[in-house]
Amino acid sequence: MIVPVSRNGDGQAIFRDPAFTDNKNLPVHRWVPWIAGYSAPFVDDAISAFLPHHKKALILDPFCGVGTTLLQATLRGHDAIGFEINPYPALSARAKLNTAAINLAELDVLLLAMQAASAKWRSAASPKDAAAPPLKSRIPFFSPAVEKQVLHALTFINHIEPDSVADLFRAAFGAVMVSFSNYSYEPSLGSRPAAGKPLVDDADVAHVLLAKLHQMRADIAWLQAETEGRSLGSGQVINSDFFATNGQVATGSVDLVITSPPYMNNYHYVRNTRPQLYWLNFISSPGEQKHLETNNFGQYWQTVRDADPIDLAFEHAKLQKTIKQLRETRSDRGAYGGPGWANYVTAYFNDCYRFIAALKRVLARNGVGVIVIGNSIIQGINIRTETILGEIGAMQGLTLEGVQCIREKRVGASITQSSVRQGERSDATLSESAVIVRKR
Repeated sequence: MIVPVSRNGDGQAIFRDPAFTDNKNLPVHRWVPWIAGYSAPFVDDAISAFLPHHKKALILDPFCGVGTTLLQATLRGHDAIGFEINPYPALSARAKLNTAAINLAELDVLLLAMQAASAKWRSAASPKDAAAPPLKSRIPFFSPAVEKQVLHALTFINHIEPDSVADLFRAAFGAVMVSFSNYSYEPSLGSRPAAGKPLVDDADVAHVLLAKLHQMRADIAWLQAETEGRSLGSGQVINSDFFATNGQVATGSVDLVITSPPYMNNYHYVRNTRPQLYWLNFISSPGEQKHLETNNFGQYWQTVRDADPIDLAFEHAKLQKTIKQLRETRSDRGAYGGPGWANYVTAYFNDCYRFIAALKRVLARNGVGVIVIGNSIIQGINIRTETILGEIGAMQGLTLEGVQCIREKRVGASITQSSVRQGERSDATLSESAVIVRKR
């Protein structure tokens, strides 16, 4: 059911809680746990607020993650395009977009076949034609008893046709694989012993995987029943860097952008999805991993900290002053003090400037961008990312319609309390805002 968006006394849309955790209980959205992003109700509110009279529009998410924007847009009858540089969340987004077209009878046959085949996974030897990927970790990612079952599961999945169904199985495996590994998310990926948890010597891999697949099957049946007779939009996921490939979107063609670029919090999306990337055969070497890291929006502190001082690519007196202050903070620590973090902040805002330029090009006249972003506290300095992003939009000729705080006290102790990032302890709090720009 579409809920009309509420508005405050100034006519601004009042968005529902954007926290991605709300998706954990929503069919299809709950398939893949993801630390970043926003909720499906938030996307619905943005669509209702800025496309109230469109029968069909083109909606873009340049950093689509696991596809929340794309799925909600297509369910509302709009066409959607998403870019995602990381192939694992791109897989998950693609699987969700294919939900309405999945043949349930075909899926049921495969579920029964996996159930039958898995009866021998724990007792049989490892498949002869399967081997663990070259994923380097401090301790074995899977125990021997678990790894053998994983190899059997992936061998089964790799023989599934068509690709749309195989994607469901791969997405399911990626969603649950850490649960029977010797690692856990806390929220960054780390070993279980480091988090005070025991190693997983053995587990019933098939039971865990099939439970996830049956949940997905139930969600597919629900969605197909809910959308029967309705005209859905088309969705496309482009597994690529938005900066390198946004030319695939025609100039002036996008009616609404709903997106959330990586925050300036150095959460390492690539390293935290290394297990899925290697075990699902998306990458097979550190070089391929490095490509994803160096082409990520904003870079990572680890990739720019040792570089020569990076210059800001545009004029912004206040930001330049902040970067100078940051560069002089704890300068005796070199890359681990202000100088390294100054490079990170500069690279981040240089990419913000590039992003706004690309956004302006693809937006149609009167098109709107809704950009969810959070502030950041680095070396004790509270950097109002949302304010600066809005100013960059205005600087490039977009109309800034507002910067609306949509969530306060965003979790972020890794930024505010880390001795590496903290400097002097800050009393500032973390929040999330919707930066709303329009192309006139």
